[in-house]
Amino acid sequence: MTAEKNKKRILIVDDHPMMRQGLAQLIGEEADLTICGEAEKASQALEAIGKLNPDLVLADISLPDKSGIELIKDMQAIQPGLAVLVISMHDESLYAERVLRAGARGYIMKQEGGKKLMAAIRQVLGGQIYVSEKISAKILEGFSGRRPSTGSSLIDRLSDRELEVFQLIGEGIGTREIAAQLHLSVKTVEVHRAHIKEKLSLKTAPELVRFAVRWAEAQ
Repeated sequence: MTAEKNKKRILIVDDHPMMRQGLAQLIGEEADLTICGEAEKASQALEAIGKLNPDLVLADISLPDKSGIELIKDMQAIQPGLAVLVISMHDESLYAERVLRAGARGYIMKQEGGKKLMAAIRQVLGGQIYVSEKISAKILEGFSGRRPSTGSSLIDRLSDRELEVFQLIGEGIGTREIAAQLHLSVKTVEVHRAHIKEKLSLKTAPELVRFAVRWAEAQ
């Protein structure tokens, strides 16, 4: 019983059952870790935090009812300092800094092996930040003011919510569908589209769509 008590408790948040199952199996083989619960939606995750009191939340950023970045902010509001490690298929160069700003302690891509994931989990549980060497170098460049002002920096101007809208535009999704998917009003989505055009120096709606589609294809 004491050994079980000493294990670090992990909550898995991912909308794919096979992914949750795979992670649970992997973590279950570790002597010092245990899965205390699973959630497929942000709303379930927030409920689970209060009930299960995990030491670490392992979360995807693509969830059906809310952006994972918004979920991280909500989790930090409910339980300040809660350790969150994001595990995602999305390009880390786009999202790693955003999730750290939101309050997560690390970012690892889903294609990394089990050994790297375990190292990331233990690093985050130990109170450290985990990102790849490439992202670590990029963040340090940002602090030293040496980051180049071209390329992805245009996208960096977008807020987290604007980036979500932009990504969905790039996937060919219309304003009404975006509103429904993000639980926003059509008017709010239109305001976001206007801000995105302004920040990316685009004049028309077709220009925005073309730019977003090209960007989405390059990811």
